[in-house]
Amino acid sequence: MRIIVQNAKCQGHARCAAHAPHIFKLDDAGYILPGNIQVVEGEELTASRGVRSCPERALEIDGEPSSTG
Repeated sequence: MRIIVQNAKCQGHARCAAHAPHIFKLDDAGYILPGNIQVVEGEELTASRGVRSCPERALEIDGEPSSTG
């Protein structure tokens, strides 16, 4: 699964990083860093929560989370 980052929409709420600081990296001002994010297996649920928490919809999930049973 990959997360598409739309930096122009980010308003620096940092809610994504509150859910998963190891997945969503922010700059010193609290805005998400440019570049899409490749989510490692096992982190899909945490990453999805971070994406859904963005009030600006600056993050989008590309691809289906892998099913593990």
